[in-house]
Amino acid sequence: MSYTHTVTIPLSWTEAVELTREVLAGQGFGILSEINVRATFATKLGPEAADAIGDYLILGACNPALASRALAAEPALGALLPCNVVVRRSKDATETIIEAIDPQTMVQLSDNPAVREIADDADTRLRGALAALSAAPTPRA
Repeated sequence: MSYTHTVTIPLSWTEAVELTREVLAGQGFGILSEINVRATFATKLGPEAADAIGDYLILGACNPALASRALAAEPALGALLPCNVVVRRSKDATETIIEAIDPQTMVQLSDNPAVREIADDADTRLRGALAALSAAPTPRA
């Protein structure tokens, strides 16, 4: 089983990050955390490491209603939250890759039927966001 859902879009880095935020919000996800891996690598490992990873952002996306249900069903699931969404682009790329965690990975770690239902809902929403990214007009105005 793959642990992510992935789309590749022909948008610039800035456009892809902006649109990713928009489509996640449209599915009820807010961004709780943001990790700029490139900047962290530049600071901690040097510019060569930053250039090797390219533009790389991890967005910690959270749908509060789903998170509330998940934690009520199984409090330990907090270790798997929020749903990470990666926006990445290598140095010379002409396209940007967006990857979202597959919520079904939670189902493999829990036998709680409520977790399956919540994971199905989260999966539908994240796939909807990725579909919206794939359908975005190119280039954006």
